[in-house]
Amino acid sequence: ILIYDVSIAGIPDSHIILMLSDDMACNPRNPTSAQIFNNRDRHVQIYPDDVEVDYRDSEVTVENFFRVLTDRLPEGTPRSKRLMSDENSNILVYLTGHGGDGFLKFQDTEEMNAMELSDVFQQMHEKKRYNELLFMIDTCQAGSMVLPIKSPNIIGVGSSTVGQDSLSHHGDHEIGVYVIDRWTYYTLDFLEKIRPNSQAKLKELFRVYSTADIRSTPQYSNLKLFNSRPIDKILITDFFGSVRQTVLFNEGSVEEALAQQTVGEEALFLVPHNLELVSQLPF
Repeated sequence: ILIYDVSIAGIPDSHIILMLSDDMACNPRNPTSAQIFNNRDRHVQIYPDDVEVDYRDSEVTVENFFRVLTDRLPEGTPRSKRLMSDENSNILVYLTGHGGDGFLKFQDTEEMNAMELSDVFQQMHEKKRYNELLFMIDTCQAGSMVLPIKSPNIIGVGSSTVGQDSLSHHGDHEIGVYVIDRWTYYTLDFLEKIRPNSQAKLKELFRVYSTADIRSTPQYSNLKLFNSRPIDKILITDFFGSVRQTVLFNEGSVEEALAQQTVGEEALFLVPHNLELVSQLPF
């Protein structure tokens, strides 16, 4: 769902890795074949013909997810399936699905636990795979996946604290299922107003998560570990958008130009399940 918004904000498909069970668009219960909408009025089609799903069906596993983050992929893996990041990259990791205290389910066949994920983020730090990383997760008891994160310069935010469910916003009565969760709904409502030149700050997004609206308490990681800059100075577009710098050369080789290329933002989205759907803000 967030792919629609980050694409508008300037992140190209080449900098997005989408892992999707991909069993919703052509499900026999879907009355709009090959289309997916995130609201009952069906205003926005979030599964366009040109969507690039990088990992689908049986490829969506905990092992492959960790391999993408740490770049421990088999030799010959195409660039489109790799997270081509380094110490200059800002990375957005967004996960959604069924979960519980300390785990997120992958397609009803396996689970990713919180300590494994925390360890993978630490490996990314040690391998200089990111400059700053924003981790977002929408699932029941999402805070249990956020709290173990101890690696520097990672902001983690979950839709609910330990012991709480992450509730749905509304359903589509024609297909008989919920189509979007409350936390993601309000996230999208905010991001749909963001454009590449926006000066909105990450702090403004976090203020959107009113417990009265999302009906759960959002959980944040230890922001004291985010040492690079104050959270009220971080632009939304530092993670949800991308502005490319153009460098003109009067003379010199292509190699020189490539050597000075600016590394932009990367985004990795994981929807590992066909959805059916304790702290306050620390500032």
